[in-house]
Amino acid sequence: MTKTLTLTICGLLAALALVPSAASAKTNVHVGIGDQQVSMFDQPLFKARKFKIVRYFVPWNVSRDKDQLDAATAYVRRARQDHIHVLLHISSDDLRIKKAKLPSVAQYRREIKKIVSTFRPLGVRDFGAWNEVNHASQPTYKSPTRAADFFVEAYRAIKPRCSFCNVVALDVLDQRGVERYMRSFYRHLSSTYRGRARLVGIHNYGDVNRKRTTFTRNIIRQAHAFNRRAHFWFTETGGLVKFGRSFPCSKERARNRLRNMFSLARKYHGSGVDRLYVYNWTGPSNGCDARFDAGLVNFDGTPRPGYTYLKSALPNYLR
Repeated sequence: MTKTLTLTICGLLAALALVPSAASAKTNVHVGIGDQQVSMFDQPLFKARKFKIVRYFVPWNVSRDKDQLDAATAYVRRARQDHIHVLLHISSDDLRIKKAKLPSVAQYRREIKKIVSTFRPLGVRDFGAWNEVNHASQPTYKSPTRAADFFVEAYRAIKPRCSFCNVVALDVLDQRGVERYMRSFYRHLSSTYRGRARLVGIHNYGDVNRKRTTFTRNIIRQAHAFNRRAHFWFTETGGLVKFGRSFPCSKERARNRLRNMFSLARKYHGSGVDRLYVYNWTGPSNGCDARFDAGLVNFDGTPRPGYTYLKSALPNYLR
């Protein structure tokens, strides 16, 4: 009897050893990179990670600026050489705090049509109506109704020509007042466009770097209150190496905060989070003298602790 019991227990233990633990099970969240540097694609460390999605933002009137248009076109073309898909996000043409002028709906309509006609033939199938709408670096920060109008125009410019394309309807930073901003945004939409606003972008630097869940949770709940089918991309997130006085320069702290980024992705995957774009790849050339730094690698392409952690975490996620 004892011998039989021993054999049975051994058999059960052997079977359990073949079952992956919850910690090692792959999370169905796609991980990509947000960065404005086309040189990123040729760096050996970037190539080694085999990313399939990246994010790039352009000013809403990029078609009027030849240099910016050429840079964006070069970025998209270079990404497509390696079969990498670009999320092209519309943004302000002046990122200084409270300085940008808010476009009219007619102006936005003209420009989004030009953007789509330029970049859709180059293979772009993911567009964002407006980047980080509730932050003071964007002219939409006090105008959720205008942000809603911009989404409607983006949808009309994109979806009839490309039914499988994605449109990030609303893209918000995790800061105080975001829930109120979202309510105004959704209430301004017709019931038809409320239903079409299925994709919400989240910039959750605050939650990631302050080790919270508060705003990520609240943004998801607020979106679902208006559209139960909404799903979410962390369109800009990452560990802060340096940000003003709140986050003194520390590459090790930034590395450790990436744990929180992935933890939030796992926690809210069941609530609809299915992508995250780590911002950003390339650290600034002036290092700790920069006001903002979230780079995974140094300016010369050499790895930082954040890159080392990302490399170890990626096998548990999709590319």
